[in-house]
Amino acid sequence: MPAFARTSGALVALTFAALSFDASALSKRDQSAVEALDQRMQAAESRYRLGLVKIGNADPSGRSEVDAALEDMEDVMAACVKQKGCSATTMLAGYKRLLKRNADTAAGDEAPEDGVGDEAGSLAADVPEAARAAALLNADGQRFVKMVQYNPAVQAGIRRWLTDMRPSLIDSYENYQYMRQLMWPQFERAGLPEALLFGIMAKESNGRVHSTSRAGAAGPMQFMYATGKRFGLGDDGSGFDTRYDPRSAAEASARYLNERLGVLNNSIEMSLAAYNGGEGRAQRVYNGSGGRNFWDESVYNQFPTETRDYVPMVIAAAWLFLHPKEYGLTFPKVDSRPATLRLSKPSSIYELTICLGNGGTREGYMRALRNLNPRYQADSWLSAGTSLNATTRIVGLYNRWCVQGQRAQLAHTLVMSDARSAIVRTGPVTPVTDDADVVTESEGAGVASTAAPATPPKPARPTSYTVQTGETLTAIAQKFQCDTGDLAKVNKLKAPRYAIRPGQKIKLEGCDG
Repeated sequence: MPAFARTSGALVALTFAALSFDASALSKRDQSAVEALDQRMQAAESRYRLGLVKIGNADPSGRSEVDAALEDMEDVMAACVKQKGCSATTMLAGYKRLLKRNADTAAGDEAPEDGVGDEAGSLAADVPEAARAAALLNADGQRFVKMVQYNPAVQAGIRRWLTDMRPSLIDSYENYQYMRQLMWPQFERAGLPEALLFGIMAKESNGRVHSTSRAGAAGPMQFMYATGKRFGLGDDGSGFDTRYDPRSAAEASARYLNERLGVLNNSIEMSLAAYNGGEGRAQRVYNGSGGRNFWDESVYNQFPTETRDYVPMVIAAAWLFLHPKEYGLTFPKVDSRPATLRLSKPSSIYELTICLGNGGTREGYMRALRNLNPRYQADSWLSAGTSLNATTRIVGLYNRWCVQGQRAQLAHTLVMSDARSAIVRTGPVTPVTDDADVVTESEGAGVASTAAPATPPKPARPTSYTVQTGETLTAIAQKFQCDTGDLAKVNKLKAPRYAIRPGQKIKLEGCDG
């Protein structure tokens, strides 16, 4: 809701600062490697500035030069954090100069040079704030643990995740594996560690895409409406709220975190506090304390209980994501290779869940299908030819069990069943009187009526229907043999919820009866 520490026998204290090295202790090879990286960074910075000049001169190759220069800088940063003796702080100087120049220009303190105008300024603003966090990472994510001071609050969080909250942690991991190819690239591009993405998602939603809080936060990363809108989330024009989309939510989350890191001295703890307790509050507390650490009593006590719990719990989940074996934690193996499932006949996620079976999983595939296809509700009736995001395993099971055969028929029967149809309606009941034992002449003599029974007229096809309590649009569509999407379109109902209310009149255009 926008608002780790490696052990080796014993837990060690970790700091956020980059490690420093004595240059004289370096080998000649290491010294040469560091010097080469420094030269590469300087060359990339020069290339960036020349790109800005080209842009100012309306040279179309300017933008590609700027983009390539930024990629060069990021490559140097990635190499620096793995190179002994390389100072991340020194390497970041180039980024800082570019950022400062852009800020000075925006404030009017520095006039644009070489004809560089507004577009160049906007490109300088595009230098990712992640660059200032990139030095905290290396390829395997281990340097990330040095970002956070390990303390008993995080230890308590680890204990909670491993005891009463273990099922939630396992569910979060399994859910995340299906969405990883959608979410992780957004954090990777932003220079943020995957473990942080997992920690936030686990605490916020347990990896349930359609999760919505009482306060109105929505989606796997639990964005409030206003904050989500600021980062490009919301109604996409079709009625779908992209806060529920895992790819979009992860991208917005990465942008939000890097924005907070940029103004909170790269403090993961304070940035997480902002994510949960509100960016305004976090900024005021940070400024008022003179930039003190989140764990400083004067800072810690200014956040609500929920935020004081949230920060260590996210860090704890991220730590366990990195080091499960140290705690005897075994995450489930998930076959999440992506594939497209094209429906050969009308179905719903509920029906697919039944016919697919467990397929070697603990709980089947409903959550995976819902997370990968957030636009559809589980009971939405999907027409033949609809393409769904799935996995190779799901597609194989679908072709075996859901296209035809007894299980496919059974799944369809179960989904189409309506509990209300169990109630038999036989018409008005004749009240029983004291003369109930009196047999009439016709009854006693067995006299049959000579009049032929009238053939009831075929009822006219209804054109509308009044919604009853507890009904969904999908249930109504099944009752009258309609397509849910067509019915929603006729009645101007927005996906994915197709919200209806008891007493509402629904037009039945296009239904068979």
